[in-house]
Amino acid sequence: MEGSLRSRQHPLICRLADTIEDVWRQNLDLSPYSVPEDLGYIEGSLEGERLTIENHCYQTPQFRKLHLELAQVSNGLDILHCVMFPKPEYALPIFGTDLVGTLRGGISAAIADLSPIRIDRTLPDRYQQELAALTKPQFSQPRDLPEWGNIFSDFCLFVRPASDQEEEQFLDRVRAFLTLHCQIASSATPLTAPLDIHDVLVGQQNYCTKQQQNDKTRRVLEKAFGSEWADRYMNTMLFDYVAV
Repeated sequence: MEGSLRSRQHPLICRLADTIEDVWRQNLDLSPYSVPEDLGYIEGSLEGERLTIENHCYQTPQFRKLHLELAQVSNGLDILHCVMFPKPEYALPIFGTDLVGTLRGGISAAIADLSPIRIDRTLPDRYQQELAALTKPQFSQPRDLPEWGNIFSDFCLFVRPASDQEEEQFLDRVRAFLTLHCQIASSATPLTAPLDIHDVLVGQQNYCTKQQQNDKTRRVLEKAFGSEWADRYMNTMLFDYVAV
């Protein structure tokens, strides 16, 4: 996207943002998603440095919201955040990926997952089979999931890429996750039973509630914009859900 913040960010963030949108366009029927006017592009100050946030959102017949967020602090901190929220009528896992790093210091955190929403924390059979068939990449610096990280699947990848080759492996893995997810979603049959739809909503609410416990994200937003604004952004932009 011309003029996007990504052109000034770490190259892996730029490439991942482009990859995500390319896979979406190739596999899904995208239409605009209405974002509150004051939350599409945001500027604030974080400890004297300018904080810029740029949000790109879409919707499809299967997904209530596709959200790609790019953020940059002027001292060099770069962030990519992406989540795909299925509509309640589709019993699909939740795709999410995040990158955090600096141009000078490299990517410090890279995570990607297809997170289950079932009560027993299992993925649908087709996801389980196809993800298990993927060649598992090897990374020299795996990272530990946060305490609230029981929402993630056994296939969750959370690493610090230590080389150009590992950055490429991470990008390839996210592309594989995303392509698989979009292709399965495109052929998925919508649910009709109210109880099944209710179970999807419960699973999505649990995912969002756990993600809202990410203190690192909340602290940055509170420092830049205040606690009230941070709550609104966390609950309406980053991890909003359809109430059960």
